[in-house]
Parts: sequence; C-alpha cells; structure tokens
Amino acid sequence: MPKSFLIDTTRCTACRGCQVACKEWHDHPANVTKQRGTHQNPPDLNPYNFKVVRFREHLNAEGKVVWNFFPEQCRHCVTPVCVDVADMTVPGAMVQDRATGAVLVTEKSAKLSPEDVQAVIDACPYNIPRYDAAAKRLTKCDMCIDRVSNGMVPMCVKTCPTGAMYFGERAEVLETARKRLESVKADFPKARLIDADDVNVIYLLAEEPEYYHDFVAFAQR
Repeated sequence: MPKSFLIDTTRCTACRGCQVACKEWHDHPANVTKQRGTHQNPPDLNPYNFKVVRFREHLNAEGKVVWNFFPEQCRHCVTPVCVDVADMTVPGAMVQDRATGAVLVTEKSAKLSPEDVQAVIDACPYNIPRYDAAAKRLTKCDMCIDRVSNGMVPMCVKTCPTGAMYFGERAEVLETARKRLESVKADFPKARLIDADDVNVIYLLAEEPEYYHDFVAFAQR
C-alpha cells in the first residue's frame, strides 16, 4: 500500500524544523545564504536542500498582513512523469518504489545527458528536481526511504512540533486530510486540499494557491 503525507499549512509556524531535519538526516553540507528581504533561506530548493519552507505575505481584504508558509518538497506523484521522461533515455535513472510509492533518483541518473536532465526537470509540474553538478546527478526528496522501509516516518514528519505533518497509508492519510479540511473550514473558509488524487504529498491550504508559491498546484501550470 503506497504511503502519503498530509501537510496542513494552517498548523505550520515556519519553525523550519522539517527543513533542518531533512538536511541533517541526508548529511547535506551548509548553504551560503544572505538576507534577501525575506526570512526564507535558502531562496529555493537545491542539491543540498530537499525541503524548503517558503514564505509569502500579502494584504487581506481588511488590509492586514497575512503570512503563508509552505514546506516545499517532492510530491511523489501517483503517476510520476519524471520517471517516464528519464526512462526514455536511461531506463532506471528514476524509479517508483512499489511498496511505498516513493519516487527515487538512482545512481543511473549520472548517465543522463545535460539535455536529458533538463527534460526531466522541465517535465515536473511542481519544479522539484535539481541537478547536483558535483555528483553529476539529479537530486530531490526521497521520502526518507531508508527510514520508511524500516517502519519509521520521514524525518520531517518526526520533527514537526505542531502536527502540521502526518504520514501513513495513503487511504488513511486521505481520510485524515478530508476530516482536517472540514475542521479548519470555520476559521479558514477558503481552505482546500491540493491535487489530492494525483500526488502522495497532499497539502491543505488556508486560501488560494496563488498566495503561497508559483508551483503549489498542478492547475496553476
């Protein structure tokens, strides 16, 4: 049975514990960052950050500043087009684990040409894969497949202090997502689930996707 995440952004406080935990678990080196007029750092996903908490602010109808936080990661699509595109030139460069549904980059991705790498990146509707020039391979979230295969939850879920992240069997997560959506509607009448039928990382947003990030929902592309 495939696994899924629920990420409830109404509970996210942007503590970035998930971002740091992911980085530490994968033993990634530090990034050089600087103040760019936002609390978000680094500015985007990269080979050493499989997860980034995105910050977006706007004025609501009452003229008040609203902060929205979006813990960005690979969506582990139910039908991953990146795997299909990679397979066209290097079979096995990317695979979908049957037991968990995790979409994984393999060592064979190093055989992809620069043009093939770009084709895989362009194929992702969520703009997730990144190229590690040092390792000469694609990189992205791997669902902490080593942990999940041993009965543990992904490190980001383990670390989240507010219950914004939930992980389990897909059917269970979908049911939890629907119940959570119902419960937040009183405070967030525009709340919605994003692409729940198509991905294994289901986001609950408090308002419209455009108030979060350009690549939040497939429908935006």
